[in-house]
Amino acid sequence: MALTVASCQSVTAVDWSRLDTVLLDMDGTLLDLEFDNHFWGTVIPEHWGRQRGLDVKTSQETLAPVFAGQQGKLNWYCLDFWAETLGLDIPSIKAGYTDGVRWRPQAETFLAHLNASQIDVVLITNAHPVTLAMKSARLPLARWFHKMVSSHDYGSPKETPDFWRALMAERPFNPERTLFMDDSEHVLDADRKSTR
Repeated sequence: MALTVASCQSVTAVDWSRLDTVLLDMDGTLLDLEFDNHFWGTVIPEHWGRQRGLDVKTSQETLAPVFAGQQGKLNWYCLDFWAETLGLDIPSIKAGYTDGVRWRPQAETFLAHLNASQIDVVLITNAHPVTLAMKSARLPLARWFHKMVSSHDYGSPKETPDFWRALMAERPFNPERTLFMDDSEHVLDADRKSTR
């Protein structure tokens, strides 16, 4: 059994009539990734550097290997981990920047089409539950999904087989009649291996 996976660019080749379930990533797939890139690439280094008398460029260079060391792990997406590691109130800082949370072009139109079908539409994200709640408060995310899942609920990111086992146990789906869309090739590759 293999899950059909697709990046955002390849959905035109999908036979929608053969699907029972669509699993959708949030950031970079449905929502513009610019918000997260700016927040983690500029806003956080700026706040962190200000506490230490550093300019933004120096902070970015100092934090780059710290961030890279957690990539692909649940900590990479965990506000609690970064709050403790960086000594910043990440949720409060993030709450001040939610105006930057935006849909990608045509995302709502796509979701409306899915919502009008009989397909079970599930949001699966590595975003921390606080981030998911903030973005849901900014945009009407919940209206488009039958279920929204944060990988933090399972203690494993989407890059791991543990996530997929937990998702399948909580919300069973037939991999041969399921489409998973994500903007990360790394996550898509991990998914292909986990659902075979």
